[in-house]
Amino acid sequence: MRGVALVLVALGVVVLLYAGHELYGTGVAADRAQHTASRLLDQAWATPVVAVPTADDAPRRGEPVARIRIPALGPDWSYTVLEGTDEEVLADGPGHYTGTALPGEAGNVAIAAHRVGHGAPFDGLGTLVACEEVVLETRDRWLVYRVLPDAATACDGVVALSGPYVGLAGREVVPPTRTDVIAPVPGRGDLVPDEPAHLLTLTTCHPRFSARERLVLHAVLAETVPKPVPGSVRG
Repeated sequence: MRGVALVLVALGVVVLLYAGHELYGTGVAADRAQHTASRLLDQAWATPVVAVPTADDAPRRGEPVARIRIPALGPDWSYTVLEGTDEEVLADGPGHYTGTALPGEAGNVAIAAHRVGHGAPFDGLGTLVACEEVVLETRDRWLVYRVLPDAATACDGVVALSGPYVGLAGREVVPPTRTDVIAPVPGRGDLVPDEPAHLLTLTTCHPRFSARERLVLHAVLAETVPKPVPGSVRG
């Protein structure tokens, strides 16, 4: 009995150490990766663009592509978004779903991140409500999106979606197999509109500590703010 008790205690210690690593140890590594990604993004943005971008200039897996800020989650809440959504990329921060619109493009910009562990960037996603701001920063502008309102809510500066987008909810919980939530028209994966709306879709695991479902937020572009040109003087 004493031997069994010692084995159980040892197993308990191992489980606690593993849980601590998943919750906190992975966060330390993610924080270091974010610092590196942020520095690389600043360097890329500081380099002048000398040619018109082509398909060959598409971001590579793991490459920083934008910054995301959600003011409701705190004044310091900011992450660098990387290209790709495999486990290795998401361990370093939010990831852009390859094949969806790039930040700044028309269409559905889709981003995923962990809700637990690896810094838990999207841990607070479940607290966002209709009309909350989500800001994407690109090389030359800030793109201000607002979580889509429900039928009883109106958002200042948000024009009601029309056409194939009518009825699109700002928040939904779906099984992991519902990949159509990141389609150009969320929920209608077979449809590519001639004039796509400027949407942003955020996904994360649901509920917390589980990957059984996905929490999905849809937001629409409400405002575009140009960034000041380096060296310019504002009167």
